[in-house]
Amino acid sequence: MPLNPDAVGATSDPIDVSWNSKDALLYAVGIGAGHEELAFTTENSNGIDQRVFPTFPVVIGYGRGSAMGKIGTFNPAMLVHGQQAVTLHRPIPVEGTATITGEIIGMYDKGKAAVVESRNVATMDGEPLYTTTMSAFIRGEGGWGGDRGPSGPKNVPPERDADHVVTYQTSRDQAFVYRLSGDRNPLHTDPAFAAMGGFDTPILHGLCTYGFTGRALLHTLCDSDPARFDHVEGRFASPVFPGEALTIRMWAGEQAGETIFTTSAHDGAGGDERIVIDQGLLRHS
Repeated sequence: MPLNPDAVGATSDPIDVSWNSKDALLYAVGIGAGHEELAFTTENSNGIDQRVFPTFPVVIGYGRGSAMGKIGTFNPAMLVHGQQAVTLHRPIPVEGTATITGEIIGMYDKGKAAVVESRNVATMDGEPLYTTTMSAFIRGEGGWGGDRGPSGPKNVPPERDADHVVTYQTSRDQAFVYRLSGDRNPLHTDPAFAAMGGFDTPILHGLCTYGFTGRALLHTLCDSDPARFDHVEGRFASPVFPGEALTIRMWAGEQAGETIFTTSAHDGAGGDERIVIDQGLLRHS
């Protein structure tokens, strides 16, 4: 078994990552923002200061700073992004440099697969800026007799109509813009590569769907103010195909300042929906 369960607790060397106004603008249009969100999509609109979407940390220094290189060897084609969380300690500035340190915080034996959890902590000027946490589901890497890890229902919506519903339409070419923020995986653009993965057409980046979802949550629940957006988490349940519509449903949670959400994909013409992000939770003010 090539994975090393003793890697839990391993950390990466700290690295510095930088971003600028253009990076934030490119990410904004990559997750579907446009003329109705000038604070996030322009830097020179009269009387409007540029702002940064709270989910932007998922692309800052994309592919750098992770401790995943410490877990052993595996076939990258067998890895699926399972869950993603972003915690904001303060709003992300339009430009800056942060120091990122990665850590492996969990490795679980699911029998025929392994789940690896990792966390990246970013500091700026010596103070926390954001924390990202993700889980990777790696097929064929279980079976060492380790802890199966947490399971069961989580962030389950109540059995009633949602308090808020927002639908966004993705573009057939959405992935070609989003990939410019760092994730150049050909699964999202190359039909031949997608076919090797069992897809009839390239699929949209899961983190692009995550960004669309974050937009809906920010505008609906935080009055478009990133300072009110504290934490978001969710599980990727199914792929999205570029050109599909995304419907985000939101329910007030049992605790003040918490909202449960799901994201569904559909053809936008009344066809069947499928859940693509579940176990969703937003903490906000």
